[in-house]
Amino acid sequence: MSNMLESRFAVSPNEVKQMDTSLLRRNFLINNLFESDEINLTLSHYDRYIVGGVMPVKDIVRLTNPDYLKANYFLERREMGIINVGGEGAVIVDGLSIDLAFKEALYLGKENKEVFFSSTDSANPAKFYINSAPAHHAYPTKKVTRNDAEVVVLGTFETANHRIINKLLVNSVIQTCQLQMGMTELKTGSVWNTMPAHTHDRRMEVYLYFEVPTGQSVCHFMGEPQETRHIWVQNEQAVISPNWSIHAGAGTSNYTFIWGMAGENLDYGDMDHCAITDLK
Repeated sequence: MSNMLESRFAVSPNEVKQMDTSLLRRNFLINNLFESDEINLTLSHYDRYIVGGVMPVKDIVRLTNPDYLKANYFLERREMGIINVGGEGAVIVDGLSIDLAFKEALYLGKENKEVFFSSTDSANPAKFYINSAPAHHAYPTKKVTRNDAEVVVLGTFETANHRIINKLLVNSVIQTCQLQMGMTELKTGSVWNTMPAHTHDRRMEVYLYFEVPTGQSVCHFMGEPQETRHIWVQNEQAVISPNWSIHAGAGTSNYTFIWGMAGENLDYGDMDHCAITDLK
């Protein structure tokens, strides 16, 4: 078992204007989240946000402490959100085992020292999707099920963006320092997410796309509203979104995605909306 961490520097809008497809993907696409008995982590220099995946199959996998963090343990100065996008499993936090089923979430506050991940059935392993941000206060560990979520329905079938937003790890549901996470499920026949698009200058964001059917893909749109770019994304891949960038997508089928954010504020509605007809 290894605990891999890749560091990615922040880039400006002017740099992104010059990027070809391969450079866009190298800077913003995360494509190796879930590998057997591994922890794969990517640290973005946008708000020091960490994105990762853990898929325990044969072993119980321990969250080790990458040297890059220069901390005594991973959560010494960080908080973490976890959402299970696979089979049933458990997260063991300082000796306390917490079961997580499909689409259930868990918040871990700073100063939790030992974290392990396990699957109930190796033939259908858990896939723990991890987001982590720097933290200034130790808030309690808390599991959040879909029944606990704050649910909002947006969009319409006529505009192909009818979707259910499940706010899981947000300040209206639990206490966090700056991390927020939730899950948006597109209804059958709808393909557009986060449309109309927006930016939020005080927060960065990451999208994980999953439940993308075999043979289908999602086209993720990013960039400044008047200078957009796109990245084709496959099932269980994630995209980093800078605070100056829009973040929206259109699939060749309906799908689900997890959004995670961090930054200066916890106001979910703090958005600068972009009219659809103004996008270029």
